[in-house]
Amino acid sequence: MVRPPKGKGEAIPTPIIVKHHIAELVAAAAHEARDRGELPAVALPEAAIERPQRPEHGDYATSLALRLARSAHANPLTLAEALVRRLPASEAVGEVSVAPPGFINFRLSEPWLARQVDAVLAAGDRFGDVDIGGGRRVQVEFVSANPTGPLHVGNGRGAAIGATLASVLEAAGYSVEREYYFNDAGSQIDALTRSVYARYQKLLGRDAPFPEDGYPGQYVVDIAEAVKEEHGDRFLRPEGEPAPADLGRLAVERLMDEIRHDLEDLGLTYDVWFNERSLYQPGGPGEPSLYEQVMPLLRERGFIAEKEGAIWFAPSARGAPAGAPGESALGEDKDNVLVRSNGEPTYFASDVAYHYDKFIRRGFDRVINVWGADHQGHVSRMKAAVAALGVDPERLDLLIYQLVTLKRGAEVVRLSKRGGEIVTVRDVIDEVGRDACRFFFLARSADASMDFDLELAKEQSAENPVYYVQYAHARIAGILRLAGERGLDYADGDPSLLTHPAELVLVRKMLLLPELLESIAGSLEPHHLPHYAQELATAFHDFYEKCRVVSDDAPLSKARLKLVAACRLALARTLYLIGVSAPERM
Repeated sequence: MVRPPKGKGEAIPTPIIVKHHIAELVAAAAHEARDRGELPAVALPEAAIERPQRPEHGDYATSLALRLARSAHANPLTLAEALVRRLPASEAVGEVSVAPPGFINFRLSEPWLARQVDAVLAAGDRFGDVDIGGGRRVQVEFVSANPTGPLHVGNGRGAAIGATLASVLEAAGYSVEREYYFNDAGSQIDALTRSVYARYQKLLGRDAPFPEDGYPGQYVVDIAEAVKEEHGDRFLRPEGEPAPADLGRLAVERLMDEIRHDLEDLGLTYDVWFNERSLYQPGGPGEPSLYEQVMPLLRERGFIAEKEGAIWFAPSARGAPAGAPGESALGEDKDNVLVRSNGEPTYFASDVAYHYDKFIRRGFDRVINVWGADHQGHVSRMKAAVAALGVDPERLDLLIYQLVTLKRGAEVVRLSKRGGEIVTVRDVIDEVGRDACRFFFLARSADASMDFDLELAKEQSAENPVYYVQYAHARIAGILRLAGERGLDYADGDPSLLTHPAELVLVRKMLLLPELLESIAGSLEPHHLPHYAQELATAFHDFYEKCRVVSDDAPLSKARLKLVAACRLALARTLYLIGVSAPERM
């Protein structure tokens, strides 16, 4: 069955999220058909709209009739035909058909598609934005590597994921703050201090043993050399005395400066740099620290247990007062140490205080932590801790990304001279550049391990996805320059002249960007953006091969120049969100 639209109907806002518009049409049809007795009087499920895998089936499809058939005890094809009969008119929909066993397929109107070129151009560099966030405050905390060494390639992946996710959430209408949390206290900083001190002593002629838990990279030697050059033997203590704390603080400052520099070279900016030490400092005269506020709160709510000389977070709430949440409420049954038997708070205690600060003191509506694979085991206890603070754990998202394997073709790159047993982000930036780093690090789902091929990232060919996408943008810029040189003003171009299949495929692909950004904001899966960029570039390259843009046909040239300009906006917007430049020439 093929059903043409009933008529033009009322104009709909453009550019629109087509998927939602079709869902509204289907929902309206379902309610009208049920009111007229053409559908059984049953509860109507949500009209889920999908994109068919095969383009010949249409642009969108719904299986609502199949879902209704079970509860209605009716033939899904009959139900689908009843729904189609009651579909409201829409300028966007050109053809609707029913396909066995009960799908309804939608094909967009080609004249309407062509008109969307003007809508994209009118949206300008905000094309793709959607307002689902409503200004709600979201914090995205990412990278947050301890300043005990340079950033490694895994941190680079976390940087790309977190930065793009923050940009997408802003495009989706959220008020976003980007934060870096760094540990400037604790056992790892102590190990760094001892490592630098051992190298420092050796430079001053003292045969000092290197600590077993020390950091062996060349960067430790570099820090020691810089300290010696700047301060001489100022930090040297009598043999047998511990390393001076001031030396450790100096090492942390130098490493944090390097980390900031590396992140800036990756194109990252942060709103807040939060240090762990501040959690244990008074908020003001006579005001307790965040840590001192959290511990009594957990105790009052019955989530503290004392055993083996230590203080534990007990999510099962043994001994909790009546009415306190129990194991089922927190979803965690394992106790975790908050304060060691020597009186030192654990990193987990810092995390609890830090999240108290995020949710209670600063009042974020939603918090997203982008963590490395070594934090997988911390997810359930962090959710439980947030719940124990009285915060809905659904407001905390913990995005765990997996490991990166660096390769040169088939050969695995394992070591970095400067990083010791790690390959640093700086190594990769220096070799392939920022754009390739951001694109490649983002190109796989966070929960999947990834291979980063350095040789591929440097290729200037269509095999390199970064080059392929950027070349599309540069080619568009070249076309528009040519039009300018020839005095072609396409402002009055008529998009209705765009009827070639390759032109309409390109428009279809552009219109997916708002839908994609909305999806990413919900799923927290920014890896879809690089794939969309490649698909959009492919659609443009195909159009370019099949349709001459600037020709002797002035009206058609102007229409196609409008299309090209709209594509440039969509492509540049996508590259911006990924953190990749949009070159004018290549």
